[in-house]
Amino acid sequence: MERYDAIVIGSGQAGTPLAVAMADSGRKTILIESRHVGGTCVNEGCTPTKTMVASARVAYLGRRGSDYGVCGCDVVMDLERVRERKRAIVESFRTGNESRIQKTPGLELLRAAARFIGPKTVEVELSGGIRRLTAELIFINTGTRATRPQLDGLAAVPALDNASIMELSALPDHLIILGGGYIGVEFGQMFRRFGSRVTIVHSHSRLLSREDEDVAEEIGKILSEDGIELLLDSRARRVSGDGEAITAEIGGKTGARTVVGSHLLLATGRKPNSDELNLGSAGIETDDRGFIKTDARLETTAAGVYALGDVNGGPAFTHISYDDYRIIRSNLLEGKNAIARGRLVPYTIFIDPQLGRVGLTEAEALSRGHEIKVAKMPMTKVARALEMDETRGFMKAVIDAKSEQILGAAVLAIEGGEVMSLIEVAMMGQLPYSALRDGIFAHPTLAESLNNLFASPVPVVAEQS
Repeated sequence: MERYDAIVIGSGQAGTPLAVAMADSGRKTILIESRHVGGTCVNEGCTPTKTMVASARVAYLGRRGSDYGVCGCDVVMDLERVRERKRAIVESFRTGNESRIQKTPGLELLRAAARFIGPKTVEVELSGGIRRLTAELIFINTGTRATRPQLDGLAAVPALDNASIMELSALPDHLIILGGGYIGVEFGQMFRRFGSRVTIVHSHSRLLSREDEDVAEEIGKILSEDGIELLLDSRARRVSGDGEAITAEIGGKTGARTVVGSHLLLATGRKPNSDELNLGSAGIETDDRGFIKTDARLETTAAGVYALGDVNGGPAFTHISYDDYRIIRSNLLEGKNAIARGRLVPYTIFIDPQLGRVGLTEAEALSRGHEIKVAKMPMTKVARALEMDETRGFMKAVIDAKSEQILGAAVLAIEGGEVMSLIEVAMMGQLPYSALRDGIFAHPTLAESLNNLFASPVPVVAEQS
């Protein structure tokens, strides 16, 4: 049995900085990673997808050149070049993480899969034999992976997920996407801009069902304008293929239909990478979906064992995983009492225009009993958006009528994530909405639109059920 002060399983956006921090504090630390250093974000998530989104936006602007009085040649996509650019950026980010680990005294990187064999004890199988490790502190940061739905015929059909679709070297003629959540809409718009026909099949009545109805409907309108076919309230009943085409039999409220495409993308959800850790042997409990149960300080049901990032079932965002690391660092290394409950959860969906979101939706605020006012303004009223010819979408903020605090915001706009962050800073500082209404912002900027957004918020009353 090899003894360490800290064992970190998984090198995602919480695991890597935590392993470094533990080693820097003088603790003998080992970081165990079964695949790629950097986790999902660097290798299969944020970094590669947003790199490819940038390529898709250049193609979109190229086709719109005449709108700006710029006449050029037709846009021709080189998907291999897009892929190579993506790979290069991923490699640079991954290499940077690996270099940081290697330069940290007292930190060992072990490339293998880990599993628990008892309380505070893990085992890793290597080509040269088995190593058994124990530590008083163990941290799990193993993330999630794409699910495969139970669908008749799927086993016999080549299907893509969020990682494999980014490795295509040739453009799909017609991409069928199962799932209209964040992954489905980002890849749907991306490949439509690359030049593919795209059909999104979604089981709910609107896309992004966690968002307010007006936000989701506007996103559906934008994607439809871009030429994406949306089949809502619909489910794939069966898929089949003949080597050249994939046929999806769709059932929905409007009846049955058949869609024939060249490629199939599964974007129907994620599952935690907890099933191969043998958690029960260590007294670590999971919920019915496999997410590791934790308390507000991110400690599992086994004392001294913590779960960070997507695997603990919290908001599945890179920045939340990193904040989990900061909570652990604050509590275990700095003697503080930080908790995960009650923190603001901002995020951005990188469609175009972006959807920047923070705090409560209008529906959530009403369901929690808040008396609210809603400030809402279309981007057609924003000078900077008009100058850029980027007027799709709107800004929306939810305000507590009594305290005048901003409860949440949805900014569906060009650079919506950046504008949302300005509102988030006001929320962090507990500023009343009037501070943004009356603030002086440089002209002409997108931030300046906050003056008008908050000029006349309207009271909203919850509908009686």
